[in-house]
Amino acid sequence: MTRGPLQLDVGVSYGLPRKGLPAATSFRRWALAAAQGRIRKADLAIRIVDEKEGRSLNHHYRGKDYATNVLSFPAELPEGVDLPLLGDLVICAPVVAREASEQGKPLAAHYAHLTVHGVLHLLGLDHEDEREAEAMEQIEREILAGLGLPEPY
Repeated sequence: MTRGPLQLDVGVSYGLPRKGLPAATSFRRWALAAAQGRIRKADLAIRIVDEKEGRSLNHHYRGKDYATNVLSFPAELPEGVDLPLLGDLVICAPVVAREASEQGKPLAAHYAHLTVHGVLHLLGLDHEDEREAEAMEQIEREILAGLGLPEPY
């Protein structure tokens, strides 16, 4: 855990109409909650996309020909470049809305969960095996509970 105040600069862009989507301030609050105590200073970009852009990015970077809920792109800086870049998150709005509906979750809570999940990936957490998945899920539960949000699983 890192002590001291967190300086997190979060840029949020929308690649589709914003109606019905969380405000940039919400995404910033959720990202801050995920990063608090884990890093001291970082820049993060979050882009909310439609299904076409989400599918294109998932196909290009992961070889999967469908849109997924969240993609995490950790910053890869050249050697010797010391900038506080955490990385980028891409969240596909139609997929998030569909999942929230299918799972009976409040839409904002699902966005919060995926933002937290994505930031934790950028910070190096993963869920490649059962042990890692359980640990990451527990951290997500704690962060979301701290935000007053329901159990995501």
